[in-house]
Amino acid sequence: MVFVSTASQLEAFTSELEAHHIAVYVTDSRDLEGVFRSMERIADVLEKRQQADDLIKQLKARVAVVEDKVKSRPPVRVFYQVSDEPLYTIGRDAFITDLIKRAGGISVTAEVPGAWPKYSAESALAARPEAIVLPTGGSMGNANSSVASALKRSPAVASGRVYKINEDHLSRPGPRSVDGLEELARALHPEVFSK
Repeated sequence: MVFVSTASQLEAFTSELEAHHIAVYVTDSRDLEGVFRSMERIADVLEKRQQADDLIKQLKARVAVVEDKVKSRPPVRVFYQVSDEPLYTIGRDAFITDLIKRAGGISVTAEVPGAWPKYSAESALAARPEAIVLPTGGSMGNANSSVASALKRSPAVASGRVYKINEDHLSRPGPRSVDGLEELARALHPEVFSK
């Protein structure tokens, strides 16, 4: 059996795998609750539901801690840069949009249709993000990611609020998404996590 996430670009291989009679299970998480539902379904397929339930309970407790700490803080306007040339970001259908909200932020592209839209540099700058997140340093990451040139004049750059976060914790919907949530929240609201 092959497990495929629609966010992983592997979905195109599904028909080829099916032609070879290899079972394919596709997940499509658009928010953190969707990640937990996918974990439950995969656990059911693997007959490991009790282990999954225990893990999900632990993960949800960590999420609750983050949400409790940031709930009284004003949300930080965030631009999530997937790539700089061309400029890609996250949209309404990306589960990272939900992570940013739960971490005490608001994605400036939260209403853009799709999951991973191409975005104009002018629109990115006009959104006036207070923080910029660059996914980097994961197993396939580019440790040299840099802010798109237009965004170098943004409030986020002016105030030094550019954060590089391990893309394995942000770009792949799974248990490590909670690690990504915690990293985002610490970056956006360090004042409540230093206590």
